[in-house]
Amino acid sequence: METPVAINELHAKINSYVKSLTKSEQKVARFVLERFDEILNMSVTDLAEQANVGETTVLRFCRKLDFKGYQEFKLALAKNTINPLSNLHSNLTESDPFQVMIQKVNASNVQAIQETTGMIDSKELNRAIELILSSQKIHFYGAGVSGVTALDAKSRFMRIGLSADALLDAHHQAMAAATLSENDLAIGFSVSGSTKDTVDALTIAKANGAKIIASTHFARSPITKMADVVLLNGGRETPLQGGSLAAKIAQLHAIDLLYTGVALRIKEKALYYREKAAKAVVDKAY
Repeated sequence: METPVAINELHAKINSYVKSLTKSEQKVARFVLERFDEILNMSVTDLAEQANVGETTVLRFCRKLDFKGYQEFKLALAKNTINPLSNLHSNLTESDPFQVMIQKVNASNVQAIQETTGMIDSKELNRAIELILSSQKIHFYGAGVSGVTALDAKSRFMRIGLSADALLDAHHQAMAAATLSENDLAIGFSVSGSTKDTVDALTIAKANGAKIIASTHFARSPITKMADVVLLNGGRETPLQGGSLAAKIAQLHAIDLLYTGVALRIKEKALYYREKAAKAVVDKAY
């Protein structure tokens, strides 16, 4: 298979910078040059561990190549693939008949649910349910599409009588996180595990004593380092697939598992508040 021109150019760019890098940064450069095809599926934590350096070294390496950070570096790597449709679904081709396209997209989304079911640890899920049940306030944090997931989670848990809120704006996240205490819980959604606003909000929440649940695809990423409980999701995506439906479905599946587990533990309360919620909006439809 022919290597994309963009990758050749990036390869050459890294080589041209090698002599100006520190010894630690050169470790990152060598690892990247030797394993280009693996980088797209690595978090910044993964790369740092594999190259035997700190995460800050990886970030310095990216910035010295004139990228704002690791995600922009990965975006440059992903920008020109052999098959442009691989940015949508990896097994699609331009020659696929319409019906085949439908089947492949369906298979991709079903796989995201199956992957999530296989990746979630039942003990971690049970711990997450216990934390939700023992918390006075629950905050959901997310950015972009993960912010929409946070809103969905708020809606689900609010319907069964829990004190839940979803914060999407970075300033509101930070302020809300500062109001949490040891009696409260913050849940962050980030497919990459490296969304700065979400990680920053969780850091503030943790500093104020709140418990933390992280929902992400990457087991080794900045968001998991501070988490009391980690719920892993399927639906892996490349930088050009940001907001992919498969990743979104994986997050929603994890929420459904949490919601169902909590609702079963507080069955009578859940039924009572679901009925009240339904009556409250009954006149909103014809």
